[in-house]
Formats: sequence, structure tokens, C-alpha cells
Amino acid sequence: MKFGIVVFPGSNCDRDMFHVVKNVMGCEARYVWHKDTDLSDFTKDDCIILPGGFSYGDYLRTGAIARFSPVMESVIQFANTGGKVFGVCNGFQILCESHLLPGALLRNDSMKYECKNIYLKPQTNKVLLTCKVPMDAELKIPIAHGDGRFYCDAATLQGLYDNDQVLFKYCDENGEINEEANPNGSIDNIAGICNLNKNVFGMMPHPERASEKELSNTDGKIIFESLVSRVLEMTVLYG
Repeated sequence: MKFGIVVFPGSNCDRDMFHVVKNVMGCEARYVWHKDTDLSDFTKDDCIILPGGFSYGDYLRTGAIARFSPVMESVIQFANTGGKVFGVCNGFQILCESHLLPGALLRNDSMKYECKNIYLKPQTNKVLLTCKVPMDAELKIPIAHGDGRFYCDAATLQGLYDNDQVLFKYCDENGEINEEANPNGSIDNIAGICNLNKNVFGMMPHPERASEKELSNTDGKIIFESLVSRVLEMTVLYG
């Protein structure tokens, strides 16, 4: 699997992502500048990543300006033809603003920027991003956001559940999903979702910041292992 990491003005997790997918996971990767529109070197088996940060300073609304960067029309077309797209934090916000994912990310209910370790409970293992994550796991993953409160209307929420699109929920260290474990007020503690076709993924916590023993936390690595699992399995089978 080849990765393209989109760099917007204000991105601050692009190098973290590049390091994890290339040096930790051993995959091919390149940066994609936000004004580039040529993604022809990527196939539907590859993945475009929208990293965290403060695209365009988040001066209008988080992700709202980045959604109109030239690259996004190509990303939307890539996703609509089956390519994998993964947005983390600000990248999740951009995916919602681009309507590649339903719902919206609103200001944290605390009205404060939250930066700390939280716990995630996987809600499905039938999606590529979570296929290797044990359903009984409690993943300790950092968050760093001021606008991470996922919201959608009742009909959209029901559709997410009906179509197995909820990827993660915030939980406590014992795996209990409760109000106290919700760091931003997200509806139903939702921390990550995917699209109906299950090739576009978004989550607020940062797995790239929890993927190496040097960081004293490798809980996030299994998310990347899930993402590249098909490639790894083919390597084992065919060399």
C-alpha cells in the first residue's frame, strides 16, 4: 500500500504520519501539497491521509477552508472511485466539511482545547481500519483538539448504526462507555466513523502519536496494521 500525506498550510502532523507509515510500517509514502491535483500514481488499493493540524489556521471553521483546496476535488474523486482516505483530527473535520463523511465536528462542550490521553473502544472489526483491533480492547490514544465534538441528526445517527459505520467510542480505562469518559461531548461518545462504502475513515484521536515504543505507547499501531493488513497478508502468501 502506498500512502499520500496531504499537507495544508497549518498541518502539523504530516511528518508524524509520514514517519509512521514509511519508517514504522515500512510502506511507500510521499507528501501531497494542497495545491497539487494529480493523484494518478495512487490506485484504489492505496491510501490518502489528511493529517491533523490547524489547516488555514482554523480561522473560519475547522476544515472549512481546506475543503476548498485544489487537492480536495482529487481526493473526493479518489474516494468516490474506491480509494482509501483516512482523516485524523483536523483531517476528520475536513472529511466532514467535504461531505465524504456525514455529520460535523463542533466546539468541545468544555469550550477548551483538550490535549491528553483518552481511551477508545472499537465498535466494529468489519471495516479495514479496525479489522485487526480486538473488540475487547481499550486503546490509549492521545487527543489534541478544540473542535472535536461529533454531531449529527437523529436520522444520520441511526444510519451510522444500521450500516456499521461507527468505528470507535470514547471509554474509560476499563472499557466502560460513559459520560465521564467523553472528552468533548460527542454524541453517543463517538470518536470515529466511516462512510457507507467503508473506504473513507475519520477519527479525532491521534494513533500516529501512539505507534512506537519510544513514545511509551504502541496502542495506535494496530490501527495502521489494520489499514495495511491486506498488503501484509499478500506479502506472507506470495512473498
